Amino acid sequence: MAEFQQRGEDLEHNFAECKALLNEAQERLKKLEVERQEGEPNEELEAELNKFQAEVKKLKKDEKKFEKLIEEYRREEKKLPWNVDTLSKEGFSKSVFNLKPEMREETEKEKVEKHKTFVEKYVKEIKHFGMLHRWDDSQRYLSDNPHLVCEETANCLVVICIDYEIDEKHALMEQVAHQAIVMQFILDLARALKVDPRGCFRDFFSKIKTADKKYLDMFDHELDLLKERVRSCAQSRMEGAMKELEEEEKQKRMGPGGLDPVEVYESLPKEIQRSFDEKNIQMLQEAIGKLDPVEGKYHLKRCIDSGLWVPESGEGEEEDEDEEEEDN
Repeated sequence: MAEFQQRGEDLEHNFAECKALLNEAQERLKKLEVERQEGEPNEELEAELNKFQAEVKKLKKDEKKFEKLIEEYRREEKKLPWNVDTLSKEGFSKSVFNLKPEMREETEKEKVEKHKTFVEKYVKEIKHFGMLHRWDDSQRYLSDNPHLVCEETANCLVVICIDYEIDEKHALMEQVAHQAIVMQFILDLARALKVDPRGCFRDFFSKIKTADKKYLDMFDHELDLLKERVRSCAQSRMEGAMKELEEEEKQKRMGPGGLDPVEVYESLPKEIQRSFDEKNIQMLQEAIGKLDPVEGKYHLKRCIDSGLWVPESGEGEEEDEDEEEEDN
């Protein structure tokens, strides 16, 4: 009997979510129709208008289907409220009707493109939501902008957090991180109920405003974890940017032979380093002369290849010829 009652509750819940979605879609459709009447013809507007017209039409059919299912359930409940055989028959559950249409799984490329398009279109609205502090303000804003209740918004909020952390705007990062967790909790609730997240965000706000300590502690724990991940990611990005900058600077420093003058300088004997510090050619020649001929030519060649030493015309060629004669 408990199972039968639970099925009825699930059916009522899904019916309520369907009605909420329908109301939101109708409101959005009205706004779009007003925009079309007041503005110039717009392909993007027309596409969105057609989309919501189709959604309203579908949700109205879904609403009638739910009404019929609920009537059948109540008739069965009155007729055989304690009949075990009846309870074992195919009943009503969340799987009877899924508000989200069956779709093929998106490829990674499609997901990236979808996210990019969504963020480009709604980045201002997402940033505004990220700055809201009060539960009621957040709920009201999502009611006016139900299209923001999605995975793309949650991901965009996290990216905004990382950008703020890199810019050392730590207070703003923590504020937006809070809203990112709000969106994540809504999405998690939708997955648990197997409904469209646009239809259950009100349930989250109702719950969080009257939540017990355990639920609030769980929320705060997830928030702390996100902030830690954001700090870590920001640090990694800054380190990566520094490495790229160092590599660019290194490439700019490269000598004619493809060696880095800084690295070559640091590998030279101290006396040769001092000759470069003092820009004393005679000291350099004397320092190289004190070394083993093979070692001296090795260091001199590296100095030339790195650009530390620019030989006079023909000097480098003479050295190469001397090396070839020695090899022979």
